Amino acid sequence: MSDQTTPQDPTTQEPSPEQPADDLDPPGRTAEMSQEPDHGESTYVGSARLEGKRALITGGDSGIGRAVAIAFAREGADVAISYLPEEEDDARTTARWVEDAGRRAVLLPGDIQDEDFCRELVAEAVAGLGGLDVLVNNAAYQMAQDEGLRGITTEQLDRVMKTNVYAMFWITRAALDHLPRGGTIINTTSIQAFEPSPPLLDYATTKAAILNFTKGLAQQLAEEGIRVNAVAPGPIWTPLIPATLPDEKVEQFGGETPLGRAGQPAELAPAFVFFASQESSYITGDRIGVTGGRLL
Repeated sequence: MSDQTTPQDPTTQEPSPEQPADDLDPPGRTAEMSQEPDHGESTYVGSARLEGKRALITGGDSGIGRAVAIAFAREGADVAISYLPEEEDDARTTARWVEDAGRRAVLLPGDIQDEDFCRELVAEAVAGLGGLDVLVNNAAYQMAQDEGLRGITTEQLDRVMKTNVYAMFWITRAALDHLPRGGTIINTTSIQAFEPSPPLLDYATTKAAILNFTKGLAQQLAEEGIRVNAVAPGPIWTPLIPATLPDEKVEQFGGETPLGRAGQPAELAPAFVFFASQESSYITGDRIGVTGGRLL
C-alpha cells in the first residue's frame, strides 16, 4: 500500500497477483508466496484510536487478520491472535509487528472447528490480555469447485461451515461473558454474500450467514451497549487465494472490479479500526464494503 499522505491512482497503486495456485497447500502460508501481500507494515500510521483496548482476532496470522493486528497495535491495542498450528511461522511474524508497535501479542494456536477449543480460546485470550474489548471473527476457509454443488463433499462442507459459521457462534457466545459495555464485535463477511460465485457456493453461503448473524446479533446486544458490525471484502490478495483457486482464476483475480485489480489486506484494516473505535459509536448492525468498486 502506498504512502497514505500522497494521492495515488487507485487503479495502479498495487500490482496484479502473480502466482500459480499449485505452489501452496491450503490454507496457505505467507512465506511461501512469491508475491507477498501488503499488510501495512511500512505504511499504517496509528493515532491512538484504540489506546488500551484488548482485541482477539481469529485468523490473525496472515492476510486480512495480520493487517488488522498491525493496525490495531499501532492504534494502541493489545492483540491476541488465533491461528492453525501449521501457521506458526506466520503468527510469530504478526506477533513481532504487534510487539514492534509496543503492544502485547498473545499467540493462541488451535483449530476453531472444535467447540471446546473455541471456549478455551476466549478464556486464554482474556487471561493473556487481562480482559477483552474487541472481537474480530475473521478466520475463514474456502475451496473452489468447478463441478459446482456436485463437487462439494460433506467433508468440505463441514470444514467450511465449522470454520466460517460454527466457530463464529461458539467464539462470540463465549466472548459475551467478557465484553463490557462499549465493546465491539466485527465479523468478516464478503462480496460473496451479495454476489455468490458458482465455484464458491458453500463459502458464499457462509458469508451470507455471517451478514445475517451480524444484523441479528446487533439487535440482541444493543441494550447491553455492545456494537456488532461487519466488513465485506471484495477480491483481496491473501495466501488463501493461490492456495484454493485454479491458476487461471489467480491470474485474473480482482480484474473484474471497476478498479481493475485485487485489493491488499492493508486497504481493509482501516475499516476494522473504524468499527472498533469510538468514531463509529452510533453504528451497529451495518457493514462496510471494501470491494474495488463492486456494489453490494
